[in-house]
Amino acid sequence: MSLVRRAEPGDAEEVLRLRQVMIDSMVAADRSTDWHTESLPTLREKLAEPDGAFVAFVVDHPEQPGALAALVAGTLDYRIGRAGNPLGTVGYVFSVATDPGTRRRGYARACMDSLLEWFRERGADRVQLTTSAQAASLYASLGFRPKPDPLLELWL
Repeated sequence: MSLVRRAEPGDAEEVLRLRQVMIDSMVAADRSTDWHTESLPTLREKLAEPDGAFVAFVVDHPEQPGALAALVAGTLDYRIGRAGNPLGTVGYVFSVATDPGTRRRGYARACMDSLLEWFRERGADRVQLTTSAQAASLYASLGFRPKPDPLLELWL
């Protein structure tokens, strides 16, 4: 029996908490959680969509009922089709976090395995993500490879 399950609307506050854990580990700047209140209703709606393009997989915290130990979230994106992927389906992983007290137990890997299977079942031909130096070895062990071209970004 797998410890991993698909997140539900009732998990939304814990999903946001673990997303904040991830953000705090990567960005030393603003650690504000003021945005959680505004984000919560939309996240609950997205978690309630069984066939939507967004999904989160979680592991329940083994010592704290109602809390989560790990989170992996991703989306399916559409790109114009091409040879090898006529549907243009691409997976994107954007939140991977483990509660500090439950690290090194394989929870993030188990959640990633579930997310990768979810992407495969929906026809994604590739999965993209960005990583911290601490997590790079996990992704390399799953088969992720760095891309030679740099990512450009414009904030609107």
